[in-house]
Amino acid sequence: MISAAALQELRAIVGRDNFLDSDADKLLYSYDATPMLRQQPDAVLIPRSAETVSKIMRLANEARFAVVPRGSGSGLSGGSVPVKDSVVLLFPPMKTILEIDEENFTTTVEPGVITATLQKEVEARGLFYPPDPGSATISTIGGNVAENAGGLRGLKYGVTKNYVLALDVVLPSGELVSIGTRSIKDVQGLNLKDVFIGSEGALGIFTKITLRLLPKPDASKVILIYVESLSMVGAFVSEIARARIVPAMFEFLDHTTIRAVEGYAHIGLPTTIDALLLIELDGHPAVVEDDAAKVFEIAKKLGASFIKAAETDAEAARLKQARKSAFSALARLKPTTILEDASVPRSALPEMLEMVQHEAKRQNLLVGNFGHLGDGNLHPTCLISERDKTDVHRSELFFEKVFEMAIALGGTITGEHGTGLAKKRFLDMAAGNAQVELMRQFKATLDPNNVLNPTKMFDAATFFKSKCERRAPQSFPPIT
Repeated sequence: MISAAALQELRAIVGRDNFLDSDADKLLYSYDATPMLRQQPDAVLIPRSAETVSKIMRLANEARFAVVPRGSGSGLSGGSVPVKDSVVLLFPPMKTILEIDEENFTTTVEPGVITATLQKEVEARGLFYPPDPGSATISTIGGNVAENAGGLRGLKYGVTKNYVLALDVVLPSGELVSIGTRSIKDVQGLNLKDVFIGSEGALGIFTKITLRLLPKPDASKVILIYVESLSMVGAFVSEIARARIVPAMFEFLDHTTIRAVEGYAHIGLPTTIDALLLIELDGHPAVVEDDAAKVFEIAKKLGASFIKAAETDAEAARLKQARKSAFSALARLKPTTILEDASVPRSALPEMLEMVQHEAKRQNLLVGNFGHLGDGNLHPTCLISERDKTDVHRSELFFEKVFEMAIALGGTITGEHGTGLAKKRFLDMAAGNAQVELMRQFKATLDPNNVLNPTKMFDAATFFKSKCERRAPQSFPPIT
C-alpha cells in the first residue's frame, strides 16, 4: 500500500476534486479492455497540467510508488492496468485541441483528445489525420502515441508514428522535456521521439503532442466483395499487389465474424460465405475510378460471388462501421473475448490464415478472424468463458501457436496493440534476448527507480546482467 502521507500529499497536488479513492473508483479503473487482467490502484488522479504530472512523478520517486498513465482504457495488451502500490493518472480531461495550423498542415493537442474528434475537426477544414484505430471513437491521441496505434488505413498511410512531429514529455524523474519540432524534416541529434512513441507509458508521459496532417483526399470509393474460401482471400492480396493498387483500406472478415456482425448490426450481410473483403480507394477521382475498375476485374477473375461499390457516402460509412464493429459483435457471443493482433508479411497471409483456422479446430475453440490484409495484421479473436479453466488453457495453447507461427513466417507478436502485460512473456521469443536487454537498459536509464508503468513489456530484474550471462537470441524450428 502507498503510505497515508504520500496519498495525502497527492491529494494536495491535484486538488480534492481530482483525487479519487472510493472503492467504486478503484474498481472502475482496475482494468482496461484486455480480458482477465485486473489490479486495483491505491488512488486515481486527474492531472490538469504538465507541472502537476511533474510533481506527481517527483513524489513517486521519493515515496517509491508506481504511476500508471491511462487514456480511455481501450488498450488490448494490459498497458494501462494498474500494478501493486500504484496510482492511475487519468488523461481524458486534458482534451483541448490547442491549434490546427492550416498553412503548415499540423495540429497540436493535449493527450486526452479523442481520435475521432480530432479527425472530424481537421476534415471540416479540408485536412486529414489518417491513423484510424478501430477504437477511434473512444481512444485518446495520447494512448495512440503510447501504443503507436495502427488501424484500418495503415497500408497506405502508415501508423501513428508517421504523423508525430513533436512531444512534450514528463520523464519518470519529473523533468519536463520537449522532443522534436514542428518541421517536417528534422534529423538533429538522436531520434529520441521515436523511442517514446510506442513505449507504452513506460518511458515518459505525454502532455502535448504535435501531429502532421495531410490534405483530405478528393475522392474515395468503398467496395464490398464476398468470397467463398479463405484461400481466395490470400489470392486477392497477391493480385492487388501485382496490380500496383495501394488501397487506403483493405480489410477482411471471416465466416464467424460476418455472422456476429450481421447479428449485431443487421446490415444485410450473408451468413453463409467464408469471408468478405472491404476495400477503400482514395485520391484523385480519375485514379480512384481506374483502380476500382481493376479491383472489379480481379474479383471477377478470382470468381468472387458478389462485388459492389457503395453508391453513397452513407452506405460507405455503414460498411466501414460494420468492419469497426467486429470486436463488439464478437464480444456478444461469449463472456470473455480475447482479441490478438499477430502480424506477418503479406506473402505469408494465406499460410497464416489457414493455420489460425486449423489450430482453432484442433483446440475446439470458437475463433473469429478479421483484420488488415494490406499490411498483414490479423486479429484472431478467441471467444471463451474465463470461468472455464479448460477454455482458458486451450486459448493459451492456441495463441502460443499463433505467435510461434507468426514469428516463424517473419512476423511479429503484435502489429498495433502493444506488448503490455498480456504478451510480455513472448517478447524474448519474438525480439531475442539481446534486443530485450537493450530495451531494459533504456528503461533503467530513464527510470532507475522503476516507478513509471513498471512490469509492462518486460520485467526489470536483469538490468545489469553481464554480457557473458546473457542468453543468445532464441531460434525456433518450423511449426509442424
